[in-house]
Amino acid sequence: MKEGQVYILQCSDGSLYTGVTSDLESRLADHQEGRYHGYTHKRRPVKLLWNTDTMEIQDAILLEKQIKKWGRAKKLALIAEDWNTLKLLAECKNATNHKNRSLDSARDDVTN
Repeated sequence: MKEGQVYILQCSDGSLYTGVTSDLESRLADHQEGRYHGYTHKRRPVKLLWNTDTMEIQDAILLEKQIKKWGRAKKLALIAEDWNTLKLLAECKNATNHKNRSLDSARDDVTN
């Protein structure tokens, strides 16, 4: 089974880049040397901020896709291993969330 790792880089402009690879050391060199004309090419040098242990490549790809959807604050919480903040940022904020509906019901009880 092929293995991979997910990683987060900080680019020279301060932006964060999330990627997946089966060879982290080689991929970092690729980013630093500008071998690919993608996101990091004009944002070098880059700095590795976070990476996973190796895992099955399919799992790494799914995790990369999930992290890429996250906002900056959530990525920074992951990098800092701030699990409390990460949990708070992961909570659903929609009005239909059961926690928010409970708050709305309580407010209605107080105002009526």
